[in-house]
Amino acid sequence: MEERVITKINRKRIGFLIFLSCSFLLCFAYYLELVEGLDPCPLCALQRACMGIGGVLALIAALHNPEKTGFRGYAICQVLFFSIGGVLAGRQIYLQSLPPDLVPSCGPDLDYLLEIFPFFEVLRMIILEDGTCAEVLWEFLGFSIPQWTIFAFFILTVMCFIQISNKLEN
Repeated sequence: MEERVITKINRKRIGFLIFLSCSFLLCFAYYLELVEGLDPCPLCALQRACMGIGGVLALIAALHNPEKTGFRGYAICQVLFFSIGGVLAGRQIYLQSLPPDLVPSCGPDLDYLLEIFPFFEVLRMIILEDGTCAEVLWEFLGFSIPQWTIFAFFILTVMCFIQISNKLEN
């Protein structure tokens, strides 16, 4: 019985599932921004980028349909981006848990920073020095957006590890 279930779940189908999951999550993020009026903070924008890149890599892998080693390479790259996104979500959860007097001061918006500073300096400033992302703007079932996002990154990473496993077929 287990063998039949595993053969129906192949790397290509998981790749499409990862892509669809990322697409759904990004559509929901844009819904919150455009319909509900929640402007994304810089950390949210970086998390969206990680989600988008991971999803596109999953789509490319599913369409390319390489052999087992190729799928592993794609999945490892996805794990990298999903892990970075998870770390960024963790940083935002940390900022949101700080007492108001310990939150770093808010910096200028992301567009201005990108015009003035080099890209990697902007990343450093957003991650280490900016308190813009400390405000909880939306909750569902008692969890904030970055808490849901870190959970999603975890699930997506597990799906990538399933792709990497030896038990699945192409």
